[in-house]
Amino acid sequence: MKRRIVATLLATTFAASLIFVGCGSSAATSSVSAQSSAGAQASSAPAAGTASSSEASAASSSEASPAASEASAAAAASEGAASSEAAATQLSVSAAGSDVFTERDLLQTADTADAKTLTAADGQTLSITEAGVYVIRGNAANCTIRVEASDSDKVQLVLDNVNITNDSAPAIYVVSADKVFVTTAEGSSNTLEVTGVFTADGETNTDAVIFAKDDLVLNGLGSLIINSTDNGISAKDDLKVTGGTYVIEAVSDAVEANDSISVCGGDFTITSQKDGLHCENDEDQTQGSIYISGGTFDIDVKSDAIQATTTLVIDGGTFHLAGKEALEATNITINDGTIRIEATDDGINASQKSTAADVVINVNGGSITIDMGAGDTDAFDANGSIYINGGTLNINAQSAFDYDREGKISEAADVTVNGQKITEMTNQFGGGFGRQGGRGGAADGSYAEGTKPGRPEGGFGGGSGRRGRFGDQSQNGETDGQTPPEGFDGQMPEGFDGQMPEGFDGRFPGGQDGQSGENSQNQGQPVGGSTAIV
Repeated sequence: MKRRIVATLLATTFAASLIFVGCGSSAATSSVSAQSSAGAQASSAPAAGTASSSEASAASSSEASPAASEASAAAAASEGAASSEAAATQLSVSAAGSDVFTERDLLQTADTADAKTLTAADGQTLSITEAGVYVIRGNAANCTIRVEASDSDKVQLVLDNVNITNDSAPAIYVVSADKVFVTTAEGSSNTLEVTGVFTADGETNTDAVIFAKDDLVLNGLGSLIINSTDNGISAKDDLKVTGGTYVIEAVSDAVEANDSISVCGGDFTITSQKDGLHCENDEDQTQGSIYISGGTFDIDVKSDAIQATTTLVIDGGTFHLAGKEALEATNITINDGTIRIEATDDGINASQKSTAADVVINVNGGSITIDMGAGDTDAFDANGSIYINGGTLNINAQSAFDYDREGKISEAADVTVNGQKITEMTNQFGGGFGRQGGRGGAADGSYAEGTKPGRPEGGFGGGSGRRGRFGDQSQNGETDGQTPPEGFDGQMPEGFDGQMPEGFDGRFPGGQDGQSGENSQNQGQPVGGSTAIV
């Protein structure tokens, strides 16, 4: 882990000068002048009732007034004139993300002309109660940066070589604000950690090193190391990341939010005993989406690398994901990006976590490599449908595709399974007689060593498959093969080990042989492939 941290930090200065693929060009790395900052603010005028375009100034108390709303409307009208100035100082964003990130979200440096400077000190609380830009410096133990401003105030914290180690409280605690920006100063190295058990703040379970009860934006040109005995970063509303270098080690989730996580830039090195990125709202299952259009992600976790409740959309980025599952949500769409997955359960999994979206996996582009562990694993697993419409897929797995409804591969897609190109998708339901079917098939009850039959249509089944079915079960619950014996509950007899009785040839008495057990011969095919091998 230490070597990974050192390597990451050494790359920070170089990475800051590179192009942010998902957010725009490196022109944003230039310093923000007072003139261009004003232009950027004007072109990102907030809606009436929120902060005005003077949000970068420490003396912006007029944001909450009616006059501020009028100023916002006027600022919106000047958007065209200011846009050319703003372009030189911020990251641009793709059309897909234009409604996600504001221009200030994309600014990687802060206008510090009127900023206040605060120094971290042992046992102290740095209290911030009004909008503005605050530069934080210093080393301290048991120090908390506490933001408790009005719900119309925007606060920007610029971390400039800050090191805080706490026993039981967050290093940054956002109690209230409209939005808080945590910006790492260019070239700075910052470390925030909590080493003990978190204590609650009244009824609020403050369980993260950075804990925000309102919207949170992370950006900048420096680095931030976070170590936590619970969660790393937690935002109870929306979380956005547009830049910066982050090394996060957490016992629970590394990065979590309630309503949404949106990322268009940044370098992430994450280790966690639970999830890497996690978005879920316990009180509203229609919330909890993740959108990623850029950034570099090296995530090694015990559970899910990236998990959303509703939708997970990847428009770009470079990913190396290792965990029990790599990508999980109700609805998953991959349009672009370079994704490498190492998983021990499901590589990409769509399951019904929300009724707000269909259970579907759509792959429209990108380069995806999936290496699955041995055992009952699937590269793609959907409790709905899987559509591979484009992109390049290289899958190494016992089971490549497992779906409940429909699975299709388009001619535009390039799909390789276990070294062989395929053009059609074969489902990996398992099959046969048992609750965990998948080992039945050939007339002699055997299958090729080291392989798992693609989808046995008959045979005795049983054993170690995932979803035992009788014959070929359709979506309306009907079966094309044999029906179970009356009173059979799907459970195997006590002591049954999945092996066929000696001499059993796969045929049931009276000709109920599941089409003689001869349709389950996918031996010699790439698992998850089809008879159409190119």
